[in-house]
Order: sequence, then structure tokens, then C-alpha cells
Amino acid sequence: METTNLVNICCRELSAKKALDIVKIDVGEQTVVCSYFVIASGRSTTQVRALGDAVEEKLKKEYGVSPLRSEGFREGRWGVLDYGDVVVHVFNEESRLFYYLERLWDSGKNVERYED
Repeated sequence: METTNLVNICCRELSAKKALDIVKIDVGEQTVVCSYFVIASGRSTTQVRALGDAVEEKLKKEYGVSPLRSEGFREGRWGVLDYGDVVVHVFNEESRLFYYLERLWDSGKNVERYED
């Protein structure tokens, strides 16, 4: 699957499940780890878990794509789905403010807010 398609599918699914403040960050020129981060917030630990489950289920059922690794969703503060070229971060609001990944990876033109 093409990277930009994967990013957009993740964003659409997060939006459909009422995630807050969804952003796509092109980090391809800053790291060799991946090409994009998708970052979103949930209102509660339960919603953080549900958002991760929804993205993982959508990609597996409809596209046959599974994450290489999934971490942190059990606690519901910050979960990560690693799809190789795309890494999805889902935070609760407090953790997102603390880690503020957008600030760390923003080069001035690589951050795009997702809106339906």
C-alpha cells in the first residue's frame, strides 16, 4: 500500500471515531525510522484504546495490513501502532501536551492538520 494512502486511511478512521486534533507529520527528511507520523488525541483512556483498536481493525480487515508493532494501548495514555513507513501515535490529552511531538518534529512546512 502506498504510504500516503495509508496515512489518509489512518486519519479518516481516527476522525470517524471522534479523535481530536489529528495531524500528519512528514518526517521522511528528518529520520530513517519512518516517513510519516499520524498523531491524534482521545478524551479518555478508554477512547485512546478504542482509537488504536479501530485503526488496527480497519487496516487488517479491509487492506490486510497489520502493524509491525503495537505498544502502550493497555494503559490508555499513549499508544503507538508501527506500520513501517507510518507510525500512528494516539495520546490522551495530558500526555500529548507533555510529549508535544509536533513541536519536536515540526520543520516549518511538514505538519498538516487533518480535517474531513
